[in-house]
Amino acid sequence: MGKNKFLLLICVLITVWAYKPDEAGAYQEYRKKGTGKSTVMIVMYHSENDRQAIMEQVKQFPGLHIRREYHASIRGFSIEGSRSALLALRKRLKQGNNLYDVTTYRHAAADSVPFIGTDTVRGMYDTKNQRLTGKGVKVGVIDTGIDYNHPDLSRAYKGGRDAIDLDNDPMETKGSSERATLHGTHVAGVIAANGKKMGVAPDVELYAYRALGPGGSGDTESVITAIEMAIKDKMDIINLSLGSPVNAPDLPVAEALNAAVGYGITAVVSSGNSGPDVWSVGSPGTASKAISVGASSPPSHRPYLLAGLGSTRREIPLQQILGAAVWEDRSSFALVDGKDGDGKELRHAKGKIALIQRGKKTLYEKVRQAERYGALGVIIYNNDKGSFVGGTVKNTGIPAVSISREDGLWLKSHIKEALAINTVFRVKQDLIADFSSRGPVTVNWEIKPDVVAPGIDIDSTVPDGYLLLQGTSMAAPHITGAAALLKQAHPDWKPHQIKSAIMTTAKILKNEEGKRYKTYEQGAGRIQIDEAVRADTFLYPSSVTFGLFNRTYNSGEHEQTITIENGSPVTKHYSFTLPPVQSGLDWHLPRKFTLRPKEKKKIVLGLTVHPEELKQGIYDGYLELYENTKRLHIPYLYMNEEPGHPRMMGFHFSGLQQKGVYRYEMYLPSGADELSIALYDYDTFRFAGFLDRAYKVPKGLVEREIRQKASFQKGLYRAAVLLEKDGRRDEFYKYILIR
Repeated sequence: MGKNKFLLLICVLITVWAYKPDEAGAYQEYRKKGTGKSTVMIVMYHSENDRQAIMEQVKQFPGLHIRREYHASIRGFSIEGSRSALLALRKRLKQGNNLYDVTTYRHAAADSVPFIGTDTVRGMYDTKNQRLTGKGVKVGVIDTGIDYNHPDLSRAYKGGRDAIDLDNDPMETKGSSERATLHGTHVAGVIAANGKKMGVAPDVELYAYRALGPGGSGDTESVITAIEMAIKDKMDIINLSLGSPVNAPDLPVAEALNAAVGYGITAVVSSGNSGPDVWSVGSPGTASKAISVGASSPPSHRPYLLAGLGSTRREIPLQQILGAAVWEDRSSFALVDGKDGDGKELRHAKGKIALIQRGKKTLYEKVRQAERYGALGVIIYNNDKGSFVGGTVKNTGIPAVSISREDGLWLKSHIKEALAINTVFRVKQDLIADFSSRGPVTVNWEIKPDVVAPGIDIDSTVPDGYLLLQGTSMAAPHITGAAALLKQAHPDWKPHQIKSAIMTTAKILKNEEGKRYKTYEQGAGRIQIDEAVRADTFLYPSSVTFGLFNRTYNSGEHEQTITIENGSPVTKHYSFTLPPVQSGLDWHLPRKFTLRPKEKKKIVLGLTVHPEELKQGIYDGYLELYENTKRLHIPYLYMNEEPGHPRMMGFHFSGLQQKGVYRYEMYLPSGADELSIALYDYDTFRFAGFLDRAYKVPKGLVEREIRQKASFQKGLYRAAVLLEKDGRRDEFYKYILIR
């Protein structure tokens, strides 16, 4: 199996539904297209001869038929038929022609627009009595559709297509049921609202490509179809607030985005909501040529819980749970341990704040249960390390907030001490959101995200109204709108120039302790449109990675080549400054050089590594380039041996139609010497048997079909996945549902 093979499970990165799923609802079977045993897969080929050969092969399998052909985004097509026939076809494919599974994906601030410099930039190119509002720029939103009748969007909307129903009506799924969607309309409002709300680029020509249907559900096929449509419609910029749990640079949608950039389209994509862990950025936010966007905070009054006295005093950040009543200033309240939020555990919650652990039930069920027992509010702490963001599917009458697992367990352990608890509000801005996914990217070790933008408490349009949402889904359209302003100001700029202008002029952010965030947390920093629009020196690539050191193959000498372009009409003088001294790293940078007007020059950046002096695994920072007296910066990254990236990502399981036949997929960046999967009963932890064992598993996609002599009983199981590689043992725990 090639490293390119992996099914793409994508979710829209909206925090109302895209928080990590609670256990009871997390293990749905794959949604299969068609009826009965019919399913859909995507084949990608390299040449026209390969295409013709595959077409002939398809004819030899009765029941298989071509659904959609792709020519611009990828070279390939989708095929529908029985899984057995598709798997047989896969075995016949010429090496290098890949057949990918198509699986289900779902959508899982203070005034942010002026904060990034939008108001300042409006009149900067006013010589023709035309302000920078995105006028004349075509922007495509690939999402759940758009409510194009919304009064704030109707003027900007120019058309679109539906990649789900294959028609020209990309309307959001509307109604009062849980199948209704709002995500695409919210994203569109951040870009182009022009009414009660004002988007970053209110005069763009807005197009919608509906790739997610009712309930925010779609698949790889529909996303690639939408990208293909956007390419054919000659969009200038496309926005994809989509993500997957797989940190890999070369999955099909990522490749389609890279192809779109090749057609002159600036592609903007969310990095993901799986932070704050390193290596959490997911495809297609890993696409090299796209602009991957993380989330930062605009100016906001954020509530903090002050608990305890003296040496036990602790300050705990509170994250509003969207859909619940707003958390207000509360003092001297009592906490009650609500455990998992069941009724019997909340019988003493009246007049108190209930502390509840996340898991099993939905957030809405937990808050409503506490409300029924008379609780004043709810604090929900994570059931996994770190914090989380989330929301309720319906409004609740009492406030609710979320906190990290660590803070929740601390509160739980001190409840009996009658803690003095108060709420204070602090003004915070330019902090990286905990939920914002971090890089680097596995395999090619690139820095992602590329840049960050406001993604917390973003007020924008939804069908029939407005709503505050948060997530990297809300950050990406800030960059899309900014790219539209740059395109209007500089119609001849290409995607790599727009990306460079945004990145080299971004504001490098620091955390609350005053320490600079890592490059793989913030990329080049937070966008400053008013600085980006004045850029006339372009660097590409706009970030550099010196890869992974390997004592067996590397001598310690590393080089990366970048192109520097003087886009101005005057001669400019440039000089690099050496980064701060780091033991084990010696830099070799050109100190001074000159570029004539419109001249380009390739520059070699050299790095000598002395591995015996290195301690940490990842070294990063910013190379500074002075354009006369103006400072530009380039994020860089270098990794020592054995990066700490996850050894397994994107585990998915399904039981097939035939009794005793099971199928699973996972992505292993480094492969495994031994792989085993043991199943345990969800409630009793009783060992139920081994699902699979395998040896010498190659890196990339692991895709196996297992036939068991004795079928597992129907129900929910805990799956213990054990990997051994080069003497290192890793264990992962997942939940699977056998129907």
